[in-house]
Amino acid sequence: MKNIAVLFGGRSAEHEISILSAIQAMDALDITKYQVIPIYIAHSGKWYTGNQLRKTAIYKQFAAAVDSLQEVTLLPKPGHTGLMKVGSEKSLISFFQKQDQFLPVDVFLPIFHGQFGEDGCIQGLFEMAEVTYTGSPVVASAIAMNKYHCKTVLAQHGIPVLPGHLVLRKESQFDLISAAEKIVDQPAFSTFPLFVKPVNLGSSVGVSSANTQAELAAGLAQVFQVDAEALVEPCVQNLMEINVSVIERDGQPEVSVVEIPVSSSGILSYEDKYLREGKGKKGKSTESMGMAGLTRVIDPQDLNPDYKNKVRTYAAQAYRVLGCAGVVRFDFMVDTVKGELYFNELNPVPGSLAFYLWEKSSPPLLFSDILDRMIDGAEKRFQEKKQLKRDLGFKALR
Repeated sequence: MKNIAVLFGGRSAEHEISILSAIQAMDALDITKYQVIPIYIAHSGKWYTGNQLRKTAIYKQFAAAVDSLQEVTLLPKPGHTGLMKVGSEKSLISFFQKQDQFLPVDVFLPIFHGQFGEDGCIQGLFEMAEVTYTGSPVVASAIAMNKYHCKTVLAQHGIPVLPGHLVLRKESQFDLISAAEKIVDQPAFSTFPLFVKPVNLGSSVGVSSANTQAELAAGLAQVFQVDAEALVEPCVQNLMEINVSVIERDGQPEVSVVEIPVSSSGILSYEDKYLREGKGKKGKSTESMGMAGLTRVIDPQDLNPDYKNKVRTYAAQAYRVLGCAGVVRFDFMVDTVKGELYFNELNPVPGSLAFYLWEKSSPPLLFSDILDRMIDGAEKRFQEKKQLKRDLGFKALR
């Protein structure tokens, strides 16, 4: 039986949603194949493990429960494929002397949303420690989570995107009115409304629409509370969103059915995604449903087949171009009057791991199947990397 460490929480504004997605995944992992090890990274940055972490109740009064948990950490030291138990000044010494200070892990399964976990940071630690981990590698994760750079890369490969203007907090925070004026002076952003969003966050955190320069400045101020970079885009007035998931299969991308998410206000808000009860989900607790609780139309039969085909084709192409791995979700937008399709953003660790799209695909994949495939893919990539020659010896030193 393989030890699977499911990592979640983290130092992100999307901390809570990571918890929900991780609990869903831990409940879906096949207990005949895997020993599940929950690893919660608190807002403080400390790592904890304990079976209590598989229930949502503990997080609302975490300070009172922390003494019942074991603190752990991952050392960036190849050869120790597991976690060190923390708790005494002698831990670092005893780690190398006593087996009980070592928590063995076969595969790390990170389920973070947002900064420090979905953006290449934790993946870099995994690479330094030389451990097996699921999901996209460092570069793909970093590009995917940066909305501006992701749009730029994909546009270079023929995938249509909306114009985007990058605004840096360090350059504009002391005069947001002037920053807003400079934006609207550009032809691509001269017509309101405009969308303002964080560059490095998901879950619609900090997203707003602006109908005036004053609202644009206010939107930038809102973003700069949660991110150091803001992205301004033209508003698609006749908007329809289309999402699709991609997963690896024998090293190649496989694409799910598409969905049309339904918002309450024209913008998919945090509340739309996580606090509303989705159609057909009455009787279930939305607290534990995560992204699966969003109202959506999956595999819509009346959607223009041309949109479906383009979304699925572009998603598979982007998955290859960016070097993604594991399961991801691509979000697209359609201007229903002009008939134009645009890439919107990529979620390298989608909420609920997008299982709701795969259970409706043909052939269907259950949540447990998705996790199996992610773990298998991670192990294959790890073995492939081990074949690479790293030590070329000392040749330049005299």
